[in-house]
Amino acid sequence: MDVFVCAGCGTELTAPVSRVALPVHTHHGGWEELHPPLMEPSTYAVEPEPTGPPWRLWEEVGAEAAARQGVFAPVYSVSFGARNRIVIAPGDSRSMTLILDKCEGYCRGVDGRAGPNLACEGCERAVATRIDDCGSWQMVWLEPDAVVRRPSEAPAAPPPDWNDLERAEHRVPPVEPDGSWSRRWEAAIGVALAHLVMATEGHPVHFLDGPASELLDHAVGRYLPAGPEARSLGLAGPGIPLPRPRPDVLLVPRHPLTGAPWRPPGDQGAVVPLDSGVWAYLAHPGETSPMPATGTLPEGTLRDDYPLPPRPWRPLTPHQGAFEDTLVRLPAIHAFRQSWLRQPLTGIGARIGS
Repeated sequence: MDVFVCAGCGTELTAPVSRVALPVHTHHGGWEELHPPLMEPSTYAVEPEPTGPPWRLWEEVGAEAAARQGVFAPVYSVSFGARNRIVIAPGDSRSMTLILDKCEGYCRGVDGRAGPNLACEGCERAVATRIDDCGSWQMVWLEPDAVVRRPSEAPAAPPPDWNDLERAEHRVPPVEPDGSWSRRWEAAIGVALAHLVMATEGHPVHFLDGPASELLDHAVGRYLPAGPEARSLGLAGPGIPLPRPRPDVLLVPRHPLTGAPWRPPGDQGAVVPLDSGVWAYLAHPGETSPMPATGTLPEGTLRDDYPLPPRPWRPLTPHQGAFEDTLVRLPAIHAFRQSWLRQPLTGIGARIGS
């Protein structure tokens, strides 16, 4: 466990927290909606890429400067904010107060557009940025130059590992209680699809039968063509048998601590990383009991009386921003043109490859 303290006066700014992988949906929420906290309690993650203000227009910085910031195709603006910012749940922040003249937002909260909006109570130094406006996950970003990480005396749980993916609580269901698709799923699929179009070089994709095909086939069809010479795609990862023969591309989980994609031992073939909670649901969806129920219904049992469980009214659709933002950050985008994408890119459009 770690705590983060003010670099200026040493005031503790967080509760004890343990590091986990940065969620793939960090920067991608549902517009005009209030979201829950991004991070689980007592956890933190680090964003290695530049984030937040200042922003500079692509036309002003040019391709070479943008590439140094991790952006490899034209976008409207490029972040020149700090690298390695630390994100925590708002409930894990301590001894910080809002800087009232930096609390701009769109409509329902603050969005951090003016830079750090939280100050250390000990020395009044700007140390962090709270974001909780509509369309954003609730979070607090600690500025890397304003805080210092120190070991905590609190007992630490074992770091998350591949075996955590088999726990029921790690699985993220695709449908929210109100019957809408999970915003985390929409973002995770958008991110994975960007990697998929690079891995397949824009060729059609054929899913192996299974829950991944049932849930994701429509989403893939929005961006990749149908037709001959399809690349095979299969689900693989810890705890499930590797499909034989090996598909052209494996849909695999990200490690819950490092974020690195899983690979079969000695395998160097194409893989597409997927949010570990989303992957865990596809790989271990759970089963209803085959025995007659007595008393209350077992978890997962579908009722045939009224009211029926909520179901989405439309197919699962990837988050467009998550797809585009991931695609422009893949260096391989240099080698391809936008023409093989079925769905136009609203943010970078026909400028890719031009």
